[in-house]
Amino acid sequence: MTTTTPSAASGPTLEVRGVTKRYGARAAVDDLSFTCRPGTVTGFLGPNGAGKSTTLRILTGLAQADEGEALVGGAPYRSLTHPARTIGVMLDARALHSGRTGLETLRLTARTVGMPASRADEVLEMVGLGDAGRKRVGGYSYGMRQRLGIGVALVGDPAVLVLDEPANGLDPEGIRWMRRLLRSFADAGGTVLLSSHQLREVEATVDRLVVISQGRLVREGTLEELTSDSGTRVTALDVKALRAALDKHGIAYEHRSAGDVLEVSLAPEDMGRLALKEQLVLTSLGASDGSGLEEVFFALTGQLEQSPAPAAHDPEPAPASIR
Repeated sequence: MTTTTPSAASGPTLEVRGVTKRYGARAAVDDLSFTCRPGTVTGFLGPNGAGKSTTLRILTGLAQADEGEALVGGAPYRSLTHPARTIGVMLDARALHSGRTGLETLRLTARTVGMPASRADEVLEMVGLGDAGRKRVGGYSYGMRQRLGIGVALVGDPAVLVLDEPANGLDPEGIRWMRRLLRSFADAGGTVLLSSHQLREVEATVDRLVVISQGRLVREGTLEELTSDSGTRVTALDVKALRAALDKHGIAYEHRSAGDVLEVSLAPEDMGRLALKEQLVLTSLGASDGSGLEEVFFALTGQLEQSPAPAAHDPEPAPASIR
């Protein structure tokens, strides 16, 4: 490993295998499986309460799955010999001690994970806080805390980064910095999993996406795969009847252009079958030209949110410590 980015050799793969986590009778995560591979930045998306935070806590050893397993390089987090030197984690920058300076925070982390004190000074510069290192964290802006939280995750020189909402509080320059950091980390062989609600920023940063809703996997694939085949454009002789049929079957749709053209979250052949079943007369039917991530996200999660499911909302966990 180098002092700034992972070695060229591939880092560990992150695997979530059939994970279920219940709180009482409700499941926050429901038989969830996905993989994050070295050399890629994977975006972890879902509506509020979808189970993202619970999944990240299980993956990083802060919670235990009721069923299934979450693995880092084939092993659970808790069985890693040097966890912080394998996987860098930032789940909530608000958990940083406000009475310490930024440099003290990083030096304490370095000592805890067995890294030299010089690593703290290096990371402080890496995250753009060189001029604020002797300032107490309580006086930091939210964006500065985010940078410091990412720095804490980097101190152990890990090959994996797991970041929850890393762009929160960052100004445009900070977001560009974070994007370059994650890109260089992955290009050097590292594995990155980031959760975010900032869809446009995710679209500019990630290679792959994992989309969940109600604790279940909705879609997994490359950004191109998800945005190039996002649905069907359809019009009908009786638009009200078309809408009623879509509502009846819990199919997400929205107006995507002038007139009565609907963007439907179904493949054209499936839309055709539905029209035949409901005796609808379609006047046009064809694949969409492709949508941005925001449109795809709401189509995918909206389709599932309209159908009954046993999974429940992800309870809000207490702020997690920065590992």
